[in-house]
Amino acid sequence: MRPGYKGAAWRLRRLRGLLVAAGLAASVSVSLSGCVSLGVQGDDGSQTSFVAGDGTWELIAEPERGAPVELSGQGTDGSTIDLASLRGQVVVVNVWYAACAPCRIEAPDLAAAAQDYAGSGVAFVGINTRDTQAAANAFEQRFAIPYPSVLDAETGQALLALRGVVPPAAVPTTIVIDTQGRPAGRIVGLADPAVLRGMIDQVTGIAPASPPVGTGEESSAVEAEAAAAPSTDQSESWVQAPRQQATRAEPGAS
Repeated sequence: MRPGYKGAAWRLRRLRGLLVAAGLAASVSVSLSGCVSLGVQGDDGSQTSFVAGDGTWELIAEPERGAPVELSGQGTDGSTIDLASLRGQVVVVNVWYAACAPCRIEAPDLAAAAQDYAGSGVAFVGINTRDTQAAANAFEQRFAIPYPSVLDAETGQALLALRGVVPPAAVPTTIVIDTQGRPAGRIVGLADPAVLRGMIDQVTGIAPASPPVGTGEESSAVEAEAAAAPSTDQSESWVQAPRQQATRAEPGAS
């Protein structure tokens, strides 16, 4: 077990991510072999259009990834955030703003993932597109977000650096960037936590062929979770599949 990963709760979340990762690995070479930048390449070489916010995800095979992202800006914690300084790590970038309802729904999942992957060569960074520093800090405190965000409301430079990766007005969007700084995966809209963890594990290369099963009392719980999970033989059904957002509610909503 890697540092920072503890208990049965992590094992269950991790197993879901590994099962999804297996599906991602099985499907990417078949369905996304023509990816360029993070769009699906059409027969004429053009990019297909995206529907903002529908929860579709894409994973790019390593040989098809484009140029490294050059992005920097002032952080919500007062620091200067520069993705170039994070080269050598996998970086998860989440685009958000405080009044965005899906952003509030996915915030606890992102916070949990950031904590679980801490110390494992995975960094998380946000990009806030609309808020003041005070409003962004209030959001981060409310949802216990453990990582800073670039404040991009005034300049728009961070989103400009992701042009061609983040569709216009597609908030939230979550991007997984590889150790060389290249976009390797993307979720447009509300991020399914299992899909995100599966993407991270595929990009880091830490997803084993056979997910480990816990020992002692944890074993039966993990095995039950595996039995209830979708078969990886159905992996192609995940590709470009819209999220059913109605099944999740914002934390604290009645």
